Amino acid sequence: MSQALPFEATCVSAGPRTEPRFELTDERWLLIAAHFRDPPASPAGGRPRASARACFEGILWVLRTGARWRDLPPRYPSPATCWRRHRDWTASGLWERAWSQLLRALERRGTFDAEQSLADGTFAAAKKGAAA
Repeated sequence: MSQALPFEATCVSAGPRTEPRFELTDERWLLIAAHFRDPPASPAGGRPRASARACFEGILWVLRTGARWRDLPPRYPSPATCWRRHRDWTASGLWERAWSQLLRALERRGTFDAEQSLADGTFAAAKKGAAA
């Protein structure tokens, strides 16, 4: 039996092929939105900063696909922006708190069972010269 993920799949036309697009529903985003504040505009002006939700979904895309940051589709903020937000949110503990809160809420609703989850590291490359 396949386990439901905390996001839903829809299809988006991408030329001659169809690429799956995974995004959090509004309902699921609202479960964790309080953790993420959109950055304020700079008093000096400049380009508006990417929204927290757009970055969160870009990070989910990278984590789900295992792709490189630079392969992030253009529908998300820039790869550098998503990478920096992931780095900052991880270092502050925000990413883990929000992700845990989302999974707990989904478990309470019966749409996710953490006991059925696993991580597969068989495709994780070892760094050259690293101890085995």
